[in-house]
Formats: sequence, C-alpha cells, structure tokens
Amino acid sequence: MKKIGIVMGSDSDLPVAEKAVNTLKELGVPCEVHVYSAHRTPVEAAEFSKTAREKGFGAIIAFAGKAAHLAGALAANTTLPVIGVPVKSSNLDGIDALLSTVQMPSGIPVATVAIDGAVNAALLSCQMLAIEDKELADKLQAKRDADAKKVIEKDAAISARF
Repeated sequence: MKKIGIVMGSDSDLPVAEKAVNTLKELGVPCEVHVYSAHRTPVEAAEFSKTAREKGFGAIIAFAGKAAHLAGALAANTTLPVIGVPVKSSNLDGIDALLSTVQMPSGIPVATVAIDGAVNAALLSCQMLAIEDKELADKLQAKRDADAKKVIEKDAAISARF
C-alpha cells in the first residue's frame, strides 16, 4: 500500500496534523510525518516532494498557517496529489491560510479542505488510494456506515427525549 506524506510548516501545526495521523492509523494507512517550511527550509521541502513518488508515497497532506505556501511549494515539485490543510492562526483565524492554500495558479493543483480540516484531508487521501485498493475502499465504506449509525442512534435518543 502507498503511504501518505504529512508535512507541517511548523511543529505548532502538530495538534491539527495529529488528527490526520490518527485517522490514517485507524484505516491502516501508513504515513510519514515531517516538518519542512516553504520559507525556512525550501530546499528540503522541494527535495521531499521531488522524491516522494519513488519513496512510495501516494499523496501528500500539507499543513500550514498564515501565509500557507507549503502545499503549493510541495505541489510545484511533484505530480502526486497534494491536499492543503489551512491551519488556524491567532492573526486572522485561518482565513489567510485558507486563501493562500486555495488560490493556486493553473497547472499546479492543490486540493484544499476546511480550516483545520485534518480528518477530511486524511479521508480524501485514502479515497485517492482506494481508487486502486479494494480493501481500503471497504474500510472507508465501513467507516461511513459506522458514522451513519452513530447519527441514527443520536437521532433516536433526541427524538425519544422530545
């Protein structure tokens, strides 16, 4: 199975990124976690994304706040899918990161999830891998079924209460 690369622009992004790591672990998808900054370590970030395919990665999830150029910097150096997760910062509540991540020029796509949307980034990366992995597709369906069951149970409890 291909692995997912998780790259944070700063270790301060770890509380958000850990949610993606936990989701991947729950589904049995291997991942590697790194800290590479688009601005402070651009050579290392570029090297990671340039060699990611040959190192067995199937997708990359990039976490960054504020200027949030990491996802674009990684995407510029690979044809693997890159998913950007804008991280909420103290300045503009993540709107700055969202706009920086979603506004990529034509030819360098970055899929972008919600601010702090680590779980959806992990699930989206798994859906990409599941295109050719029936076992993973079955795990994703089982997770959806279990999540739906929880909602139905909550509905029944609320309906009974009122």
